Amino acid sequence: MKLYDSIGPNPRIVRMFMAEKGIEMPKQAVDLRGGENRQADHLKRNPHGQMPALELDDGSYLSEITAICEYLEEKKPEPAMIGRNAEERAECRMWTRRVDLNICEHLANGYRFGEALAFFEKRIPVAPDASPGLKMIAANRLQWLDGQMADGREYLCGKRFTLADILLYCWLDFGSKVGQPLDPANSNLAAWFERVGKRASAKA
Repeated sequence: MKLYDSIGPNPRIVRMFMAEKGIEMPKQAVDLRGGENRQADHLKRNPHGQMPALELDDGSYLSEITAICEYLEEKKPEPAMIGRNAEERAECRMWTRRVDLNICEHLANGYRFGEALAFFEKRIPVAPDASPGLKMIAANRLQWLDGQMADGREYLCGKRFTLADILLYCWLDFGSKVGQPLDPANSNLAAWFERVGKRASAKA
């Protein structure tokens, strides 16, 4: 296998997931800023032109971070970062879905349509007027999530550190660098963020 890697939170999610599982493989950097991901060679790997992409041993490719991480979990089940049984896997997928749809997507597009508009308007459809509203939705959903963490849970799935935590951590860390820092009033999430940041995999 080989990981086509780049800057950005999504490739980092896969690297952090791999670090937690002790998976190592060759990596090939793709120049995102230079538009290499929109050129023919990469579009053969992922027709959406997004990052990352995983080349399998049979020469086929996987994209989409959840699909890549679930594939790696099946190939190397331990340590389980999604779940060891149907109940654990369902719980992780539930939280991953909630975080992705309600927080990460809004945070990402708030940035793409706002501060990064000059970069993204040549690459994807953009809606500049939507940027403030998208950021507001992400902030609102983070406030909701902070309330969900108020019962003293250590991670999104209770005591288990999972893909859901990795997804949220990488995007919140990115948000802090692009004008969408976590509101310190979300004290439960702030404590969670500090805990996750101390993990060795956070350096991936």
